[in-house]
Amino acid sequence: MSYQVLARKWRPRDFASLIGQEHVVKALVNALEQQRLHHAYLFTGTRGVGKTTIARIIAKTLNCEAGISAEPCGKCSACVEIDEGRFVDLLEVDAASRTKVEDTRELLENVQYAPTRARFKIYLVDEVHMLSQHSFNALLKTLEEPPPHVKFLLATTDPQKLPVTVLSRCLQFNLRNVPAAAIAAHLATIVEAEGLAADEAALQRIARAAAGSIRDALSLLDQAIAFGGGEVRSAGVVQMLGDVPREQVYELLECLAEGDAAALLERVARLAESVSDFSAVLDDLAAVLQRLAVAMAVPGRSSGGEEEDGERLAALAARLSPEDVQLYYQIALLGKRDLPLAPDPLSGFEMVLLRMHAFRPAESGTPVPAPPSPGSRETGKAAAPAARSTSPARAAPPRAHSKAPRDAAVEAETPAPARGDTSPAAPFEGDWPALVERLPLQGLPHELAANCELLEHGAERLRLRLGESHANLLSEGRRARLEQAVRSATGETWQLRIDVGETEGETPAARRSRLEDERYLKAREAIDGDPLVQSIKDSFGAEVDAESVRPLGGPEQG
Repeated sequence: MSYQVLARKWRPRDFASLIGQEHVVKALVNALEQQRLHHAYLFTGTRGVGKTTIARIIAKTLNCEAGISAEPCGKCSACVEIDEGRFVDLLEVDAASRTKVEDTRELLENVQYAPTRARFKIYLVDEVHMLSQHSFNALLKTLEEPPPHVKFLLATTDPQKLPVTVLSRCLQFNLRNVPAAAIAAHLATIVEAEGLAADEAALQRIARAAAGSIRDALSLLDQAIAFGGGEVRSAGVVQMLGDVPREQVYELLECLAEGDAAALLERVARLAESVSDFSAVLDDLAAVLQRLAVAMAVPGRSSGGEEEDGERLAALAARLSPEDVQLYYQIALLGKRDLPLAPDPLSGFEMVLLRMHAFRPAESGTPVPAPPSPGSRETGKAAAPAARSTSPARAAPPRAHSKAPRDAAVEAETPAPARGDTSPAAPFEGDWPALVERLPLQGLPHELAANCELLEHGAERLRLRLGESHANLLSEGRRARLEQAVRSATGETWQLRIDVGETEGETPAARRSRLEDERYLKAREAIDGDPLVQSIKDSFGAEVDAESVRPLGGPEQG
């Protein structure tokens, strides 16, 4: 007996065997149980997700000799012949090879005749989007008002190419790409049933390579079985797929974490001995960074990778900041896009990694000085030290300021301390806005802290209230980061609780906004009261552009 490929041998025969399409199965099962049968169904989705498989199952449910139901018997002559592809009243058409209007007319010329032996005559048209416009026109009338004994089952990978007149006449079901975890579990079931030896990591690699397609996964599994001589092992699958060993991807990230450019280039040279597709390497690098970001943001949550990588991820998470991981991920994506523009793939890949090595997000504790006043004589002397005091990766852009006379600006010339520029931990005395200014936080966690008011504190318990208009800022991950930041800044083991409700007092954000408004008004008063400004206004009929006024210095300087 000839060998039957796994994709055909393990093709689902009923709705219960389908993988990853529960939303479609539920709708179809309910419709069949209630006998609410439509005359035309359209199934869309990428290759290998089950479009024609579902269509054949529907054909069995409609023509099973046991009666119309969501569970065909699978044993009657109709069910057996449909499974074997030889049922006379199921007409399967590949629209990609029969695109002409003459083909469509020939197909439909017998539509008015009753089925030979079945309950329904079923037309299954695969890749229906390949039909010509004239073919669609020939199909429309029959599709809208077919005889009661006819059902149309259409499948396509590109529904955008279908005329809206066809779409409006069908019940449309969108099939999803099957998650890699579901594919891996299905492959494990098949391998066990086939009596084969397989590594879990190998099956997970095959599942990821299938990109959501069950059929592709089974074809790859067939190939892996042949490649491994009846066994499916991780090393063999890596070699078969041309993948980069995950160990080498981790080594690259470890070199980045150590800041060792020489070791980084050495690893790249070793990688180049066995890899030619550096775009695929960047894909693997981005995949590991994504898993690392998930592990750092939500500890304990799995993102679908191999379990043995857990220790490596934990070690990297301890050595890299979330900002580093996000920057590396973005550089990997942009580097893949730009790789074809490089002189050669290897040098382009090296530059991507060197870019990761060279650039780091600005540290939250680095002070960013305000620029000196335009009228100051020390402008030239102060410029160089100011540049050195910013982050080594990125100098912050100068803050815009008004063109006020020197005596109106000197008062605010001293820079305010940057957020997170903390001194050693100091006990919390109940001044929440002051504490927020000391917290080593940035981005959304800082916004969360700034929009909370203090309700109570004591006995290592800190209770805050977040305004309802900012409730979207609250998440368990941000609450945990805020709690850790408060502990770090105060040296106390606070247990932080955040309620959502209407705030009654002044939050740090509201206080900062009020102080900025006050500073702005003081700057306006200083400018308007300056004799030189007044003289210019009187002599030339000039006016001060209110929108150009920017007070200098920090919010505490008035």
